[in-house]
Amino acid sequence: MITGASSGIGAAATRLFAAEGARLVLMARREDRLRQVAEQADESGGRVAVAVGDVTRPGDVARAVKVAEQEFGGLDAAFNNAGQGSLGPSLHEVDHVVFEQIMDVNVRGVWNCLHAQLRCMVERGAGGAIVNTSSTAGLFATGAISPYVTAKHAVLGMTKAAAAEYGRHGIRINALVVGATRTEMVQSVLDGPVPVAESDLVHRAIQPRLADPVEVAQTAAWLCSDRASFITGGAVPVDGGCTAV
Repeated sequence: MITGASSGIGAAATRLFAAEGARLVLMARREDRLRQVAEQADESGGRVAVAVGDVTRPGDVARAVKVAEQEFGGLDAAFNNAGQGSLGPSLHEVDHVVFEQIMDVNVRGVWNCLHAQLRCMVERGAGGAIVNTSSTAGLFATGAISPYVTAKHAVLGMTKAAAAEYGRHGIRINALVVGATRTEMVQSVLDGPVPVAESDLVHRAIQPRLADPVEVAQTAAWLCSDRASFITGGAVPVDGGCTAV
């Protein structure tokens, strides 16, 4: 199950997982974009089901998990990638509605996904692997809007707590600490009302460039696979060395 699958990292993960033979349930709000991604995945050899929905709505998430059970017999892995954030004004100038939106998508969205996915995996009794998308903003203030920094810290805490609780069920749960990546969200920052130079987003990294979404997807695929069988509760950097210095 991949959330935020209609673009960026989620779409790249869909294409990659499908090419490696995965059976996929794709979830995102934009149905037209989601179905385009699903068609591409079908053409590359994957089996794909679509569950249009919003991760902030528990019922939508539960329905997506149900699709996995009905179409494929269960859920082995999940990539909880849907997120929202931006640069923005100082904390006291942020509208309460913006705070609620960012916390809803990034924190409540991951909570809703874990809640439904873990129930499914525990009841099935076959273990599993879950990867949550956090950010370098989950470790330090990156210059992103303060609710986003707050939310991505929360994703790391939720990941660790869930990993500790569900290890006895054979379920591994990790988070990606993602650096600046060439996605729609980052492009909107580069092209925003006050344009930001690409070099400003990557100046701290050892590899001073934007990641390609597939580079992040490759790490998610590894963590979902048996090749990462002894890794859980981790905050795995995919950031060009940004958090190493």
